[in-house]
Amino acid sequence: MTATSSPSVTDLLHAAVSAVGGSERLGQVTMAEAVAAAIDDGSHLLVQAGTGTGKSLGYLVPALAHGERVVVATATLALQRQLVERDLPRTVDALHPQLRRRPQFAMLKGRSNYLCLHRLHEGVPQDEEEGLFDPLESAAPTSKLGKDLLRLRDWADETESGDRDDLTPGVSDRAWAQVSVTSRECVGASKCAYGAECFAEAARERAKLADVVVTNHALLAIDAIEGAPVLPGHEVLIVDEAHELVSRVTGVATGELTPGQVNRAVRRAAKLVDEKAADALQTAAESFERLMELALPGRLEEIPEDLDHCLMALRDAARTVISSIGNTRDKSVQDEDSVRKQALASVENVHAVAERIVARSDYDVVWYERHDRFGASLRVAPLSVSGLLREKLFSERSVVLTSATLKLGGDFNGVGASLGLAPEGVEGDDLPSWKGVDVGSPFDYPKQGILYVARHLAQPGREGNRTDMLDELAELVEAAGGRTLGLFSSMRAAQAAAEALRGRLDMPILLQGEDTLGELIKNFAGDTRTCLFGTLSLWQGVDVPGPSCQLVVMDRVPFPRPDDPLMSARQRAVEDAGGNGFMSVAATHAALLMAQGAGRLVRASGDRGVVAVLDPRLATARYGSFLRASMPDFWYTTDRNQVRRSLSAIDAAAKAEGK
Repeated sequence: MTATSSPSVTDLLHAAVSAVGGSERLGQVTMAEAVAAAIDDGSHLLVQAGTGTGKSLGYLVPALAHGERVVVATATLALQRQLVERDLPRTVDALHPQLRRRPQFAMLKGRSNYLCLHRLHEGVPQDEEEGLFDPLESAAPTSKLGKDLLRLRDWADETESGDRDDLTPGVSDRAWAQVSVTSRECVGASKCAYGAECFAEAARERAKLADVVVTNHALLAIDAIEGAPVLPGHEVLIVDEAHELVSRVTGVATGELTPGQVNRAVRRAAKLVDEKAADALQTAAESFERLMELALPGRLEEIPEDLDHCLMALRDAARTVISSIGNTRDKSVQDEDSVRKQALASVENVHAVAERIVARSDYDVVWYERHDRFGASLRVAPLSVSGLLREKLFSERSVVLTSATLKLGGDFNGVGASLGLAPEGVEGDDLPSWKGVDVGSPFDYPKQGILYVARHLAQPGREGNRTDMLDELAELVEAAGGRTLGLFSSMRAAQAAAEALRGRLDMPILLQGEDTLGELIKNFAGDTRTCLFGTLSLWQGVDVPGPSCQLVVMDRVPFPRPDDPLMSARQRAVEDAGGNGFMSVAATHAALLMAQGAGRLVRASGDRGVVAVLDPRLATARYGSFLRASMPDFWYTTDRNQVRRSLSAIDAAAKAEGK
């Protein structure tokens, strides 16, 4: 086919949209053209595409038309599945007559997402504290763990992918840990008796042959950070749900030490090294455990002397064990390669984190954390990942980042800065060139929704009983006839609200944590009188169009907690550099969450409703206008009577339609 007869991206988009039975939208066309232009000239693009734009097709069509290999990285499992099971097959079929080729696609995740046949058949190396030497034998078949493991063994015979996410219903993390390995624990396909049948290796091979590889943000981060490529070479990277990328990369770049993890490393290594090396690691582990019993949560701006000595001892003992494990072979150890690899992985992690904290980099933040169930942990995270992203993400390929929420306070520069990009339009030798495009939304936000701020309420304090807020919440929910998604800044606040309203209102109140998220959303969507209350983590995953969700309530502006070590360190670093730390860290964090939360209300063109923020600061504080500019352009009011009347009218209209 000659270049002149190549179909235009708009013709291809039209074919793809027709094939999925959709209608073309101006924003989707604008997006597809902008993505095609960025790919063609090797530049970078940030695209804000509101809910309902059809952004998957907006980037898939130009990417497939270009013909180079593309990696698509998403944050949620739901979107990965949608791309591989629905959007890509339909789009490839629709474009085939015009492209005259069928691009191949594949899903690729980190190794621990796939069932390991070696683990399944040989059992876990014999060191686990649960005493599960062969978990399938010693876990009572009647126990939850035993049943999960028996189900996994049956599933192993029928699954083609070995991908944990294809197993329904799922199993507990504890059960999955018995049948999976991390990349560090894997003995390698060439040494493994099951290498030829390995699910993870098969997924990698499929990815090498594919034109489009769908992966997740975590694997993209590992690919960038570890230096050893895990993704196949590609010319175009598309990051969907890009507002999540910085926190996912930060998570992958965070190191952790806990007494349990260090003790596990000691047990795994003990039988593979001489007594002296094992004793040194054991002694260091014991003193670390004693210190952690006294650890108080919070940032360690200086590493205390006793912790410093303890970490040096751990680091040195771990280094000795690592070199000893490499030098000894012991034929009496069953399944030696696997045992050795697992021990090495555990000890190397202890060594790496201890070494990193002792090195005292100005670019790292170190803190203690306490968890009710798991005890204390010592954590270290990068102060910023923007430099890493600028260097690793934006060189060598064209990058398109897209989400419904990338413009915060009216422009892309806040999100751009977190990704390592200079303000739009600023040129420089080592500065990636990029542009931002907002393609809008097909929804008429001012007509479909109201943003109500309860200006008359007292300002929320750090702690304390917000009885006025609970009274307001009850009145709003009653006016709406249920149909409420409550988004709270903490689990404690969500629980308190659920408890208070269950006592006052005669309608079902579901609470995050009382069932799986999938079940909760299904029950919420299935009964219009039902309300669903949860925390920030719920904000991202709820997609309930129609009359079941006509009121979205946020209890307060979701600033980071003042005692959050990483956020407060980032804020101070901006201030030390002469910037506004509060606006660029705390307010930006809150703006992103509020934009995502408000985005739950209008999911389809017929949706109507109210987003109610029960925090007067959104109306009265100087930063309020920045936060409001980050949210959909709803009709704005602080009149509580007007809002109650509107909610009652929306409820009555839905009932009249039998909903």
